[in-house]
Amino acid sequence: MKALLEKLNIKDVNPGGCTGMDEWITEPDGRELVSYNPATGEPIARVIQVGEQGYEKIIAKAEERFLSWRMVPAPKRGEIIRDLGQALREMKEPLGELVTLEMGKIKAEGLGEVQEMIDICDFAVGLSRQLYGLMMHSERPGHRMYEQWHPLGPIAIITAFNFPVAVWAWNAAIAGVAGDTMIWKPSSEVPLTAIAVQHIANKVAADHNVDGVFNLLIGAGRTIGERLINDSRIKLTSFTGSTKMGRRVSEASAKRFGRTILELGGNNAIVVAEDANLDLAVRAILFGAVGTAGQRCTTTRRIIMHKSIAKELSDRLVSAYKQVKIGDPLQEGTLMGPLVTEAAVEDM
Repeated sequence: MKALLEKLNIKDVNPGGCTGMDEWITEPDGRELVSYNPATGEPIARVIQVGEQGYEKIIAKAEERFLSWRMVPAPKRGEIIRDLGQALREMKEPLGELVTLEMGKIKAEGLGEVQEMIDICDFAVGLSRQLYGLMMHSERPGHRMYEQWHPLGPIAIITAFNFPVAVWAWNAAIAGVAGDTMIWKPSSEVPLTAIAVQHIANKVAADHNVDGVFNLLIGAGRTIGERLINDSRIKLTSFTGSTKMGRRVSEASAKRFGRTILELGGNNAIVVAEDANLDLAVRAILFGAVGTAGQRCTTTRRIIMHKSIAKELSDRLVSAYKQVKIGDPLQEGTLMGPLVTEAAVEDM
C-alpha cells in the first residue's frame, strides 16, 4: 500500500485544499479527516480539511483565474484536457487501485472508472473545436446575426463516494474546454482519490503555465458544503448524490438564480419478456445488482418478469448469486467488495 500511495503523492497527512502546483492549503486549526480502507477498517491516510479562510482563498482564486481562462481559445483549452487524458492513461493502474483501496469497488471497476475519465477527456478535446453557434439572416441589408456561447464562471463539482473520480472528470473535462474554472468538493468518505487526481491535474496545468482552473476543496458538508452551494460566485453547481441532498442543492441555487446539474438516486427495474434470452438476462441482472456492491444510482432494484419464465429465471439467479465471491476487492477473482462504511452496512 505504501508504494501505491507514494506513486500518487499521497502522504500520511495531506492538505485538503489546492489551487495549483505548489499551492496546497493547510489550515493550522483545520479538522482532521481519516480515510479508512473499507475492506479492513484500517486507516489509509489523513487529510486536514479546509475551513473558512481556505475556502475564501480557493473561491477567490477560481474567480480571478476565470477572467483570463475564458479568453483562452477553446482549442487551446482542449490541449490541456488532451494532456490531462494522457496523464491519466499513464497513471491508470495506480489510480484505479487507489479507487479500489479507498472506496471498495473491485479492481476491474476501479480501472474502468479511470478509463471513463480518459474517455471523457478524449470526447472533450473534440468538443473544444465544436462549440458551435447558430448564424441567422437579418432584415438589415449587409448584416447577419450569430450566437456565441460564453463561459459561465466558477462552477462547483460535488461528487459522491461511489464514483470518486469519474464523475469529477465528466464535469471537469467539459467545463475546462468550455472556459469555466472549477471547485471540486469530493465526498468525505473518499478524499484521497481526489487528492491523487489533483496532483495529476496540477502537473498538467503547470506544464501549460496555468493555475486556478482545477481547484480542490475538502471540507465538512454542514459548513463548507453549505457555504459552497449558497455562494453567489458559483454560477453552476453539478451535484451527484442523494435525492434528499439534491433537493437541498436545487433550492439553495434557485434562491440566488444559480444553475444546477443534478445526478440523483434511482429505483431501477429490469423487464424480462417471455421470449428473452435468459443467459443474457441473468448476467445483466447480476452485474446490475452486485456491481459496486449495489451502491450506485443505476443499481438494479426490481425485476419485472413474465410469469411464464418466473421460476426458471429465479432459479438461475439463485444459482448465479451463490457463485459471487465476496472479499478483498484488490484480489483477483473477487466479484463483490465491501460497502463503503460501517454506517452504510447499518443502513441496509
